[in-house]
Amino acid sequence: MNNKQFALQNLLLYRNILSDNIIKKLQLLWERNCPHYIYYELYSELLIKAEQLHLEGDLIKNYIIYLISKDENLFSKTVEKSNGTLATNSSLYQAALHDCKIFRDFLFRDLPAITGTDYIDLIQDFVPTVCCKEGNLSTLYNHFAAVIETPIDVLVQELANHYSHYSCGIMSDYTALRWNSSIGLVGIKNYDTIQMQDITGYEHQKETLLQNTLAFIKDKPANNILLIGSPGTGKSSSVKALLNEPIFKNLRLIEVSKLELKSLNQLLRILRDYSQKFIIFLDDLSFEEFEIEYKYLKSIIDGGVETTPPNVLIYATSNRMHLIKETWDDRKGTSDDVHRFDTVNEKLSLSDRFGITLTYLSPSQVEYLMIVEQLAFKNKINLPVEELHAAALRWERQHNGRSGRTGQQFINHLLSQQ
Repeated sequence: MNNKQFALQNLLLYRNILSDNIIKKLQLLWERNCPHYIYYELYSELLIKAEQLHLEGDLIKNYIIYLISKDENLFSKTVEKSNGTLATNSSLYQAALHDCKIFRDFLFRDLPAITGTDYIDLIQDFVPTVCCKEGNLSTLYNHFAAVIETPIDVLVQELANHYSHYSCGIMSDYTALRWNSSIGLVGIKNYDTIQMQDITGYEHQKETLLQNTLAFIKDKPANNILLIGSPGTGKSSSVKALLNEPIFKNLRLIEVSKLELKSLNQLLRILRDYSQKFIIFLDDLSFEEFEIEYKYLKSIIDGGVETTPPNVLIYATSNRMHLIKETWDDRKGTSDDVHRFDTVNEKLSLSDRFGITLTYLSPSQVEYLMIVEQLAFKNKINLPVEELHAAALRWERQHNGRSGRTGQQFINHLLSQQ
């Protein structure tokens, strides 16, 4: 039994890492009140994590540094938002000094005492199946785990620089996320890689979308945008393509379903504390007469007591010009609503609250065939132009009409026949 306290229990800012299973096993081994096979349980978990995270070299040290680099705490979120600067006379800076000293001492003094002779070679000098391309942990590793002489204040500054450049928590791993009010933000691992040049036509719409987003990124005034038009014309793809633009490095896209509009204020309060810019993406948005969720959205866009955070915009797509279903009774005045025009205005007002409306009309036959030609070239389909055009026109007549989506479905069909 080791009577000396596990050093990481003395952390002030980074206490989240104490709940990690590997850290818990290290504590058990430090306290020496567990069977010997716990070493191999620890190493087994490390192997899994190393392959998932593309860690290499000394796995225990690298994994602890990985946890430090991702931890979302008061210090990491503060320096991320302040571009890596923090007053050295502040108490938060002193707390960071305290924790960095603990980490350094643990990595150089306590960790060898835990592993001892049971530290097998493949854990100490691990080579992953897939190597990490970015290697953004190497600088932190060199300062925290490679040499003990690094001053503590340098360690703090290196951490601040890291959070400023790479962010922390879920924002450091994902550019696209999904909002779920019961569990919070969920990262989307396999995000659509579509780019603006993949969307044929609609040059004015795409340019407006890009320029508005660029103004937003540069802290200039920018508008919420409503993209309307026929199905399959590229409305959603245009929004998703924004994340794949190199100039929008600090941009995040958060998908919110219609059912989650009631919790939109909760999401905004969370996003207000981040340094990133966020586009809340409402895809295929429309409301039936009996659905009242649109009232929450109206309040958020314009009119609520709580202001929308300056780092948030809303981009919505819809197949309807007016998002809320309007009936002939509303126009004719045959319903039992005394103030008929108030009802009509209420239903039209949501669309009006978006500063910019972009319309995606179904392509003409010429535009549709241009889309098909571009997709055929991209997918290396070598058909005579006349034959390609004739087959594409037959396809659109038999299926969903002319659109970019129909063109892609036609190309998929050709590829399946090869």
